[in-house]
Amino acid sequence: MKIAVEGCMHGDLDKVYETIKYIENTRNIKIDLLLCCGDFQAVRNEKDMECLSVPPKYREMKSFWKYYAGQEVAPVPTIFIGGNHEASNYLWELYYGGWAAPNIYFLGFSGVVKFGNIRIGGLSGIYNARHYHLGHFERPPYNDSTIRSVYHVREYDVHKLMQVEEPIDIFLSHDWPLGITDYGNWKELVRHKKHFKDEIQQGTLGSKAAAQLLEKLKPSYWFSAHLHCKFTALVQHEEGGPMTKFLALDKCLPGRKFLQIVDIESDPGPFEVQYDEEWLAITRKFNCVLPLTNQRGNFGNTQLDMQDFRQWVRSRLEDRGAKPCEFSQTAPPYNRSHPVSNTTFLGHPRNPQTVSFLEFLDLPYVLDNALESRDFPASLTQKDDYSEDIPIEDEDELEDVAEADNENQ
Repeated sequence: MKIAVEGCMHGDLDKVYETIKYIENTRNIKIDLLLCCGDFQAVRNEKDMECLSVPPKYREMKSFWKYYAGQEVAPVPTIFIGGNHEASNYLWELYYGGWAAPNIYFLGFSGVVKFGNIRIGGLSGIYNARHYHLGHFERPPYNDSTIRSVYHVREYDVHKLMQVEEPIDIFLSHDWPLGITDYGNWKELVRHKKHFKDEIQQGTLGSKAAAQLLEKLKPSYWFSAHLHCKFTALVQHEEGGPMTKFLALDKCLPGRKFLQIVDIESDPGPFEVQYDEEWLAITRKFNCVLPLTNQRGNFGNTQLDMQDFRQWVRSRLEDRGAKPCEFSQTAPPYNRSHPVSNTTFLGHPRNPQTVSFLEFLDLPYVLDNALESRDFPASLTQKDDYSEDIPIEDEDELEDVAEADNENQ
């Protein structure tokens, strides 16, 4: 199976798909799958743009909306995770994962799916110690604080991934696992990214949560983005244990290393995205403790052995099949002649895919549960320590520095 791995998409779907087509034609190969490591920017219209955490002068519609509207169709199956520049309102509709557009699948805030016999896991967002132990308390319309915190990784989603026991072939994260630079040529890295040196030497560059998952899951491949550069590493897990090939890539710009083709052994195709039995069982078991407030989550209140959940899910999959629910629109696509109102907030639409997914697992829909109070402690509403005037191409790197500093406070 030939897989194209892409770093930060930043909404430039047209350019990435054109690059894939060029590679296919020049190398006479067929790409089976595209994986995107975050900052996908699934912006459907102007309202989504308001939920994108970038300075207003850098907000641009880009090309995702055309695929959402059906004007274009992704020429290769695409799976993506979220980063820190996303239409967070839309991704929240698909918290458990689902089709963001035809042939474009969002892996969810955390998730595992199968593509053919290849097992792909992922964690959306970036790590921030201040918000890590809290629930998903943010709801649109976001304020200056929640538009940032909504994309911060939560312990609950990591805890679910830590329950995975069966082998993972590929794992996606937006920010890099903490300490990954120890396993690659970090001196060459800091030649090009001099401001990384202090963080690397202090052991603060990267995500603690991702490092925890890397140690537990030991996937064959781990792909990341966020820091807008290419970096490779090889992680040996214990003496004689499995190895993880790590690859981070840049964002889609001319002359930048944003795309790489990886050849992975697999069963013969055709390939399609399918639900993963173990992950569905984990989701069913832990959904009852999904934290939706600004309080610390409690994951101990679960009953029954995991095998009971596996057996229940297996029976449902035998009846229904493992194909995900079909794509459906929940908001009007961008139309230059009829712009979506910039003042009216339309509430929290229940995405039919999510409703069907929860009905399949016999679970209640709780994503639109609102907090009783919008008054958060000052520690949760303080602004991140960097300027809004930084261009988007540099903002990721500065945010990683700022949030590493916050972690040590």
